[in-house]
Amino acid sequence: MKEKIKKVVLAYSGGLDTSVILQWLWETYGCEVVAFVANLGQEEELEGLREKGLKSGASKVYVEDLREEFVRDFIFPMLRANAIYEGGYLMGTSIARPLIAKRQVEIAAAEGADAVAHGATGKGNDQVRFEITYLALSPRIQIIAPWKIWDFKSRTDLIQYAEKHGIPVPVTPQKPYSSDRNLLHISFEGGILEDPWMEPPEDMFVLSRSPEKAPDRPIYVEIDFEQGNPVAVNGQQMSPAQLLAELNRLGGENGIGRVDMVENRYVGMKSRGVYETPGGTILHAAHRAVESITMDREVMHLRDSLIPRYSEMVYYGYWFSPERDVLQKMIDEAQRSVTGTARLKLFKGNCMVTGRKSADSLYSCDYATFEEDQVYDQKDAGGFIRLNALRLRIRALIKEKRGG
Repeated sequence: MKEKIKKVVLAYSGGLDTSVILQWLWETYGCEVVAFVANLGQEEELEGLREKGLKSGASKVYVEDLREEFVRDFIFPMLRANAIYEGGYLMGTSIARPLIAKRQVEIAAAEGADAVAHGATGKGNDQVRFEITYLALSPRIQIIAPWKIWDFKSRTDLIQYAEKHGIPVPVTPQKPYSSDRNLLHISFEGGILEDPWMEPPEDMFVLSRSPEKAPDRPIYVEIDFEQGNPVAVNGQQMSPAQLLAELNRLGGENGIGRVDMVENRYVGMKSRGVYETPGGTILHAAHRAVESITMDREVMHLRDSLIPRYSEMVYYGYWFSPERDVLQKMIDEAQRSVTGTARLKLFKGNCMVTGRKSADSLYSCDYATFEEDQVYDQKDAGGFIRLNALRLRIRALIKEKRGG
């Protein structure tokens, strides 16, 4: 609050935090507040947000459909890298933040605003993702992060503030967990989920049926890829956002994509998150299947060795960093051959690859067969093994000479 703020652009979701923040900003700074809502596939959560934002004190409310850009320019590059954080998290929240922040600073420039604001807490990862992106794209922008400076200590305080000011919010003491939804996933954390021993209640889930209630018959789905990007489902060409929405539907109906994990936040603490990522889970399995027959072994192993580093860049908020740009270029070069089709069977929470094919396949039945063949002399393997074992034999001989 050291400098006078004239106009601020708030990343607004209509949830508890940003609903309170909108009111708090103009009360605290006496400034004009422009609310920005990014449509990333939140569905019914977007209903009435423009009217709600205006009634809550915003001078203007932007509601922009960014779904195609989100999937094409953010999710698909991450998919090409097979990025998964700590073995389980497909980073649906992580990958959304750089796009929201990017558009936020663009609106700030167009509006002549001197500040941007977000609703992330000082304990989580989102504060880093938002603020690093702001500074990477608009190095002189002022940043207001209310959770770091106001007197509220908990979401219970926010609920009380909202009730006092007549602000409608979707969180109640009876349902005290927060969620974040977009086309890639929906996440749940906080409140009753903070006990890592407690099983999530079934009525919490939104995108998927429980595996127990999924259909008793499996369904098959075929996904076509071109240079690492999915382009069609069951032979039907679709835009990136349409394709992911369709796989969310198919996966959700069959109980695919639920993850319950405790992960390491960038700020140092552990956090329990529950996620539904039906379409993303299917795409990762299908992408790996096409890669298995089209990528060179050493290229694949080199790329795989970099997956943890790439995933950290996304999770920590370094999407707009030179190191991610360089790594993405290498990954995309390795994806030039990843064109083909994967067939998967979806059944009661299981996503199983049952086939893969490609005109550029490196898999050869002539070489791989266990039957008699004319292209591979098995006697050659003896010399290959002896040469590769040479250093181990020398080591063993020296130990033997020294008496073990």
